[in-house]
Amino acid sequence: MRNCSIMNATAKTKTGKTLTGTVVSTKMKDTIVVEVNRFVPHPKYRKYLKHTSRFKAHDAGNTRKEGEKVTIVECRPMSKEKHFKVIQN
Repeated sequence: MRNCSIMNATAKTKTGKTLTGTVVSTKMKDTIVVEVNRFVPHPKYRKYLKHTSRFKAHDAGNTRKEGEKVTIVECRPMSKEKHFKVIQN
């Protein structure tokens, strides 16, 4: 017989993406905009290009300020565009 409780416990501990970026906007209530930079090689020429993405993240109480380095983790969708939350360091 299989031990189903152990298998279900391991399946539920799935984590999402973790990204590190800079806060660029704090003008919304409980939401910040985080800019994440990464280097991606060009498929043909192999030159590394800078790729910038902006994510909206949940920040309860608006504790972060513009220019801070933050770590965000993927979570359930909180609104149409907000599906990350700030990890408390």
